Amino acid sequence: MQSFDHFLDLAERPLGTWPGALVVAAIAVAVAVGVHRIGARILTRIARPYPLMSVVLRYIDTPALVLLIFLGLGFVIFEAPDTLPLIGVLRDVETVALIGALTFLAARSAGAVGEAIVQAHPLDTDDNLNARRIHTQARVLARSVMVVIVIIGFGAALMAFPSVRQIGASLLASAGVAGLVAGIAARPVLGNLIAGLQIALSQPIRLDDVVVIQGEWGRVEEITGTYVSIRIWDQRRLIVPLQWFIENPFTNWTRNSSQIIGTVFLYVDYRMPIAPLREELERILAHAPEWDGRVQVLQVTDATDRALQLRALVSSFDSALNWDLRCRVREGLVNFVQAAYPQYLPRARADLSTDKDRHVDFAPPLERAGPEPASANTANTPADPVASRGEPGGPDARAHAAASTAPAPGKRG
Repeated sequence: MQSFDHFLDLAERPLGTWPGALVVAAIAVAVAVGVHRIGARILTRIARPYPLMSVVLRYIDTPALVLLIFLGLGFVIFEAPDTLPLIGVLRDVETVALIGALTFLAARSAGAVGEAIVQAHPLDTDDNLNARRIHTQARVLARSVMVVIVIIGFGAALMAFPSVRQIGASLLASAGVAGLVAGIAARPVLGNLIAGLQIALSQPIRLDDVVVIQGEWGRVEEITGTYVSIRIWDQRRLIVPLQWFIENPFTNWTRNSSQIIGTVFLYVDYRMPIAPLREELERILAHAPEWDGRVQVLQVTDATDRALQLRALVSSFDSALNWDLRCRVREGLVNFVQAAYPQYLPRARADLSTDKDRHVDFAPPLERAGPEPASANTANTPADPVASRGEPGGPDARAHAAASTAPAPGKRG
């Protein structure tokens, strides 16, 4: 029986030349692919009853294949004799490739765990507050861990080269200056990373939260490792750095619950009765699918010099439904006032007459050349200012002027 050392000696003989090394490398790659396929099928059958494990296996399928291939190539490269041309360069490249494959697999594993947790808590439920909390924590923490893994992998790849290690040692000798420069240069990255961890733990915002940021209303669509994407109501996207949420105040409409109370303002005349409007509001809400039955209030909140200000408070399960409900209530109340009490709609009163047409409360009696009428019951004429008092349009200025210039009775031109 031949010894194991004799078998290794036979396996190493083809590696002395490049053609033999390439043949052995191809065989190693084929073996790695075969092992991956067989292992993937076995693990898939085992994980079939477990949805979370299936998600993890689906995420790490490609990184595992890449790692197995580089492991097979690494076996060939590191077993090749040192006399083979360019073998030293290939070993350095293989070391970096192995570190990159391991980093890829570790990062995808962290993302797979986060995605498995997310899929285990769907958002399509009536009360998804707890699910949104878990989604935010899982996604932010998974991305933070992925960033740390990539940084560690990048550092490990650099340390694989002796020249880089010497540079690192010289930098450590001046750690104070280097640390200060690195801290200033990496402040945005580190600040967003720390802010992401703070958001994941304290959760001032969560996925699908309704927020108002600098006057823009929208929903939290995505939380990455560096920024938050806010979907504005008109389908724009507001991109906000993570650190901004830690340093600035903002409005969160769904911090503790998605339920919300909306306001509807209406302006009517002072003579408008309020009781019919309250009855109409009750009727509108009874037929509104957006109303959750919690709040129904109509109050006079202000009285200006022109009209009364009425405020209706209505509640809904979330802000999107409340917007539709507010529009429905506003339209219904306006239609009711237009149909039942059109005379009580707000009116603006203004005097638009010119100076010569302006109403005169008092005018002196006309000077007439001639004897006064004998009878006190003489009928008033339009030129008589007494007759024109109380007329909406005031006295007729043209008749007044004609009567002033008319000849006295008994005199002829």
